[in-house]
Amino acid sequence: MHPTRRSLMLASLTAAISLAPRGRAGQARAATPLRIGTLRFGSLGWELDVIARHHLAEAAGLTIEPVEFASNQAIQVGLQGGRVDMVATDFLWVARSRAGGADWTFVPFSNALGALIAPQDGAVRAITDLPGKRLGIAGSQLDKSWLILRAFASKTAGIDLDATAQKSLGPPPLLAEQMAAGRLDAVLTFWPFAARAEAAGMRRVLAVEDALAGLGIGAGAPMVGFVFSEAWAAKNRATLDGFITAARGAGSILDSSDAEWTEIARLTGASGPAELARLRDWFRQGIPRDWGEDQRAAAAKLYGVLAAIGGPDLVGPAQSLPAGTFWQASWQSSTR
Repeated sequence: MHPTRRSLMLASLTAAISLAPRGRAGQARAATPLRIGTLRFGSLGWELDVIARHHLAEAAGLTIEPVEFASNQAIQVGLQGGRVDMVATDFLWVARSRAGGADWTFVPFSNALGALIAPQDGAVRAITDLPGKRLGIAGSQLDKSWLILRAFASKTAGIDLDATAQKSLGPPPLLAEQMAAGRLDAVLTFWPFAARAEAAGMRRVLAVEDALAGLGIGAGAPMVGFVFSEAWAAKNRATLDGFITAARGAGSILDSSDAEWTEIARLTGASGPAELARLRDWFRQGIPRDWGEDQRAAAAKLYGVLAAIGGPDLVGPAQSLPAGTFWQASWQSSTR
């Protein structure tokens, strides 16, 4: 992205998420804002922009103070160090932390994962084409999408992708460049980059969500959520409830209004209408529609599959989903 365009987008985001409310209820809470960790240009920033423009924080009687971090790891460190009250991160991190004695807990934000993407005229057209091919993997060897793909290939085709594919690990933008240059035959990447690749003419070989279905894991297993301390929640229940209400309202607006996506286009980094539409569709597919026992069971089953492949390096000592990983009050109603 051109530096000038990046600077303008960041300035727009910073201005958009100055969420100090002006009503009496807001004034009562302004002294103790909810500090929430964000990533530059991440989808949480899109929701915060909607919350600001539609005065959803003001209606909920709270102030939101975004704190920007450079990476997911930095966000997690910021939460652990008390710099922020809440972050959006992976439920596996919450589970592993709870197994180690922490009291972090999770309310769902997105079920979206990503996809296996390949050039339209490339040799990879199905999972069975991957052995011997040059495969880019976003993240690390312990990335959950990679573990899910490995489990799916093993179960449905008897293929050990870890042993047979020519793997290259790296950040999504670099992998996208490598595939465009013909140095990779396929890339397993996160959903925003899958959306951008599709808009650029690449082909979706397999969505990770479809691999989950092939593993017998029900729909709605949460992937990324709002994470906070149970102790903090007990002391700040009104603030937490107000934020969840505002976030759900923002998600509903993004789910139902195409015009809203024009408003946030500057925050997404979309290169044009086609890319924005792909980002919109992927985001909407990831909105948690229900939040109940079926989703809890799907998450527990997914955890078991990932623990079996990733082992202690991924999940620590807990081979089953630790109790309290998901905030119990969040099971009382639908997420959106």
